Amino acid sequence: MYKPFLEYLEQSLFQKFDLQSRLIPVGLESQVSDRGKNPATVQSWCYQCPEFRKIRYTYIDAGTSAQILNCVIYPKYQSELPLLGIDFLSFGQVKNLVVMDFQPLFQDDAYLQKYIHPLKALHDNYPDLAQNLEMKFYDANQYFSKYLLFAKTDPETIKTQVFDAFKDYLSLYWQIVDQSVPLTDPLDMERIAKAQKDYDRYSAERDPASGLFSSYFGREWAERFLYDFLFEDARPLAAGVALR
Repeated sequence: MYKPFLEYLEQSLFQKFDLQSRLIPVGLESQVSDRGKNPATVQSWCYQCPEFRKIRYTYIDAGTSAQILNCVIYPKYQSELPLLGIDFLSFGQVKNLVVMDFQPLFQDDAYLQKYIHPLKALHDNYPDLAQNLEMKFYDANQYFSKYLLFAKTDPETIKTQVFDAFKDYLSLYWQIVDQSVPLTDPLDMERIAKAQKDYDRYSAERDPASGLFSSYFGREWAERFLYDFLFEDARPLAAGVALR
């Protein structure tokens, strides 16, 4: 269901940026499972470029049982830009959940006005995709903006409105990247590095996808995927998890 989104994302990235492959740990780039009703495959890609230190995206294809696209883009530490976060999930073509946001690293008013407020007009264009759903696993006031698109929807809307919104969110994010000025103060870069690492730790502790990965590919693989690829800066916590 989300293959056109994946293709558009890749086309946009390669046209816009000078991408270089970023190492994915051995055994995590792809995996196949026959545990469920339908065989499931997971495939991941990871890149870096002068603007972004990490661009990662993953596609899970379990036929009619599940179709999932997840993407997070991390700017370089010389940039205080928010992260770009995308989650599209469909289960049995009945349960369809879409999430798109500029994920703020900080919550002070000056930061939000500069980097998040530009989303307002775009957000207002898609009222059907801004449903103010309850977040079961995350704090809506941490690493999410008030202009995120978060909705339960149907396959037809995914092909039309969601795809249009996806392209618009990407376009606006690229514009903000183009307009940003690299920071040079080491203290600023240290602050941003800490904020991004805190994001990984926070996300690794709460990401509900861990259970899904475990069900398809086993707990050991899912733990490695979570801590060695998705949220690699949460790795120090992995040792604590293993000891318990």
